[in-house]
Amino acid sequence: MFRSAATAPGRPRRLLAAASALTSPLLPEDFLTLFDPLWSTTSLRGRVVARRRETGRAVSVTIEPGRAWAGHRAGQYVGIGIDVDGVRHRRTYSLSSPEGAGYLTLTVQEVPGGVVSGTLVRDLPIGTVVELEQAAGTFTLPDPLPPKLLFVTAGSGITPVMSMLRTLDAGAGPMPDTVLVHSARTPADTIFAAELTGLAARHPWLRVVLRHSGVTGRLDPASLDAAVPDRAARTVYACGPDGLLDALTEAWDDVVVERFTPPARASEGTGGIVELGDGTVEVAPGQSLLEAGESAGKIMPSGCRMGICFGCVLPLREGRVRDLRTGQAHGEPGDLVQTCINSACGPARLDLG
Repeated sequence: MFRSAATAPGRPRRLLAAASALTSPLLPEDFLTLFDPLWSTTSLRGRVVARRRETGRAVSVTIEPGRAWAGHRAGQYVGIGIDVDGVRHRRTYSLSSPEGAGYLTLTVQEVPGGVVSGTLVRDLPIGTVVELEQAAGTFTLPDPLPPKLLFVTAGSGITPVMSMLRTLDAGAGPMPDTVLVHSARTPADTIFAAELTGLAARHPWLRVVLRHSGVTGRLDPASLDAAVPDRAARTVYACGPDGLLDALTEAWDDVVVERFTPPARASEGTGGIVELGDGTVEVAPGQSLLEAGESAGKIMPSGCRMGICFGCVLPLREGRVRDLRTGQAHGEPGDLVQTCINSACGPARLDLG
């Protein structure tokens, strides 16, 4: 088992103190991170230390975070940046590791044609250093815990709930009265199947119901009410495809949901309202994001006018953009967008930093 950066001895701290007298006016960290990028306290990185195949399409990737990692709550997600063919790609994945573990685990299911998911599942070598963002998200359990819980998951929606179950399993007290209903297409597609069975065997108050949509059909409110007769008395957490979550929130009150994709946009035309930093900007049809931002008084990064290309890129967090050169709509959360040659394609959100 590797030693996490959060619990390692104070060697980096001692080295920083010893180096400070020798490296002024440069920061000692500038030199030490050449030896180990995880020592940085200003730039969050992580190192891939293990990979475990869960199914034919899913792999759990364990990452040792750097010293700047602030930890996570069960159910949260993390942004990760990896280089593929010399291009930095950023995506967001739910964490499947328990709270307080000192490491983080992403359980990724490969998406057909997915550049990042395919690399994480098939091609990411042990020892690779990746860029990380601090954990975020509100899909977390309250304190104190509800007396009765119901988790409803489908496909890779099991990943944030697995973080919750692992955290409850490691807790000092007994697990509350909990039911998990999880659906996968086939038994071979069921992520964490063996571990879920083992958790149910150890905890008398945990009931695990595994369903296979290829045989029994997809989950819906009626089938869940039949499987969990006291559903109305339970606090419900759900994660999975939008169709399932839409059906549950329409049929039941007070369902806590986690969506992997934003709701479908009503407009896919050129132009729209774009969130930039702490405000919004109206982007006119045919107007670039850079022009719209500057017209609204935003300080937009740009080297275009000085002949420095790619100086205007910003991370796309939500929505899509339209290439003004080709007219093609494109983009998914995590992509870097050139604001000088792209316009809005309906509502969107860009990280202005």
